[in-house]
Amino acid sequence: MIPRFGEPVLKDQRYRHRPGAYAVLVRGDDILVTFEAGSKPEFQLPGGGIDPGEGPVSALHREVMEETGWRISEVRRLGAYRRFVYMPDYDLWAEKLCHMYIARPVLRISAPTEEHHTAIWMPIEAAARAVASPGDRAVLRSLL
Repeated sequence: MIPRFGEPVLKDQRYRHRPGAYAVLVRGDDILVTFEAGSKPEFQLPGGGIDPGEGPVSALHREVMEETGWRISEVRRLGAYRRFVYMPDYDLWAEKLCHMYIARPVLRISAPTEEHHTAIWMPIEAAARAVASPGDRAVLRSLL
C-alpha cells in the first residue's frame, strides 16, 4: 500500500492523476534542495511531473537539471507516496503519485533554468524540517 500525506481527499472533487519523480541529492551530511520563490515561497526536494512518454528516471534527470543545474548519478528508488492537492500554477486538482529517489549530484552545469528556483545545500536534519511537503519530510526523516 502506498502511504498518503497531506490534505484530506475531498469526496466531491475530481482529481487528475499526476505522477512525478523527486530526488534526495546527498553530498556528505548535506542535501541539495530548491527554494521556489514563486506564488507560494517554499523549500522543496528537486523534482516534478513526469511528462507523457517519459519514464520516472528520465524525468528525474530533467527536473533536477531544471531546478538545480546539477547532473546526477547512482539513482536508486526509495519508494513512493500519494498526495491529493490543488496546484494553483496549473489550476488543477491532482492526485500526485510521488516516486522518490536518492542520487548523487556529480556536476554543476549551470544555475537553475526553471524560473524562481534557487539551489541550496542544507544539512539533512534542517531540510527534514524545512521542506514544505509532508511526504518529503517523512522521506527525509526516514533517512536520518
